[in-house]
Amino acid sequence: MTNDRLSEISIEEKQLSTFDRYLPAWIGLAMLLGVLLGNVFTSLDDALDKIKVDTVSLPIAIGLLVMMYPVLAKVQYSHLGSAIAEKKPFVLVLIFNWLIGPLLMFALAWIFLPNDDSYRTGLVIVGLAPCIAMVIIWIDLANGNRELAALFVAINSIIQVVAFSGLGYFYLKTLPGWMGLDESGINVSVWDIAKSVLIFLGIPLVAGYLTRRVLESRRGTQWYEEKFIPKVGPFALYGLLFTIVILFALQGDRIIDQPVDVVKIALPLIVYFGLMWGSAFAVSVKSGLSYDKSVSVAFTAAGNNFELAIAVCIAVFGISSGEAMSGVVGPLIEVPALILLVYVARWARHRFAIS
Repeated sequence: MTNDRLSEISIEEKQLSTFDRYLPAWIGLAMLLGVLLGNVFTSLDDALDKIKVDTVSLPIAIGLLVMMYPVLAKVQYSHLGSAIAEKKPFVLVLIFNWLIGPLLMFALAWIFLPNDDSYRTGLVIVGLAPCIAMVIIWIDLANGNRELAALFVAINSIIQVVAFSGLGYFYLKTLPGWMGLDESGINVSVWDIAKSVLIFLGIPLVAGYLTRRVLESRRGTQWYEEKFIPKVGPFALYGLLFTIVILFALQGDRIIDQPVDVVKIALPLIVYFGLMWGSAFAVSVKSGLSYDKSVSVAFTAAGNNFELAIAVCIAVFGISSGEAMSGVVGPLIEVPALILLVYVARWARHRFAIS
């Protein structure tokens, strides 16, 4: 790689802020705080479970809305048309998220947890829900394409609303039945899924779009990008940390009391994230996509909507169920794994001169 190429990449690449560079430490502390709160206040999970609007956990909803709004306010919506024109990234995302991902998680759950029905079921449910929230943060940190990421999220959200219940039935009852394996059941209302998607994605998406539309027209694009975005941007990570604290407080006592079970659930997840991200990134680059598009495809392929998975597991199996435990261990592994992959992506861009 030439010095000119290195310089070009360095100029184009967004440098991580001090806060972003120490993000693994902040997330580790948030996880620890959540676990401690769940152990010190043993009735906290029941208390948090009662703070709901209908079936939606209000604390989790607040954290996700605060997390999603700044990221979606950054999106340049006027560029979405050009992003849609290239079909290859969308085909890859659909293949990885809706064909390879669920099958891979199904296989890993049965390979690693053949005799743990509840944990295995929880993992299968996690594998059915591609990420529609935090993935945009990972893509942003890795210098991916925000507009493409927003479109991926929108597509996955629509498919989740339409197909989640049917896929759950297929992977928990139909496919195991064909293979002579134990069958599990899942009874989830399409409206409950649609409601979660509309709240967690729809509200911040509309707010982000209207913010850019109104403020750009009144103050100009330069003011919006240089003044407004830097002020609201950090709240995405504040919301992320708050959400992690809440999620880990829900199962903090079980994480401490059952460390072996945590490891058992973690192993297939580690393999899943590594295989999904690595294969999606490699295939995207090999197919001729630019770095920013390849990394967007890779993180969209690897990330999971554990917020929805946890909500489904709690609603169907109960807040203290093994299925809910699998859902909570999901972010325990996913968050540090995908942060590590942010650094892997940035390293790979330099190492292999990916433009």
